[in-house]
Amino acid sequence: MNFKEHVTDSRQIYDGAIINVEKQTVRLPDGQTAFREIVHHSGAVGVLAITSDQKIILEKQWRAPAKAVTIEIPAGKVDQRDSNFKHAVIRELNEEIRYVPEHVEELFGFYSSVGFSDEYMQLYLATGLEPVTNKLPRDKGEFLQIIEKTLDEAVSMVKSGEIKDAKTIMAIQHWQLMQK
Repeated sequence: MNFKEHVTDSRQIYDGAIINVEKQTVRLPDGQTAFREIVHHSGAVGVLAITSDQKIILEKQWRAPAKAVTIEIPAGKVDQRDSNFKHAVIRELNEEIRYVPEHVEELFGFYSSVGFSDEYMQLYLATGLEPVTNKLPRDKGEFLQIIEKTLDEAVSMVKSGEIKDAKTIMAIQHWQLMQK
């Protein structure tokens, strides 16, 4: 079966600093017409940052869309400051947790919410963490509390619902697989 939709009309309905939103009219495989509202994003990185004593570095922060404090791995969008995804990893670790990694390894990539967004996030492993000597400024309005947890503690936080963020859950589950 052919699943491909064909865009017959498109208009930008929002142009922002982090996202752009486009409304499309599409012709479906059966010939009918439908509408799609698509959030365009520049791409992002998430980092499974593991300390020398085998703890994951997590961040607590307020997230307006969830109307809650969340616990997440370090992450951020790839932007004009970055030459590639790996550069974004190093920059984000400096800005958010104030470490520079000795080793950065690409793990896998995924779409964060394929039903309405084209945001593609690349997950990385960062190890050999050392404190930075030159701190980059945090993003405006970014207030973080940095915490470190063992694998067992992190898994318990997922099971209890204390961690609800998808990229963080995937990172913790990947860390579990790495231990086997």
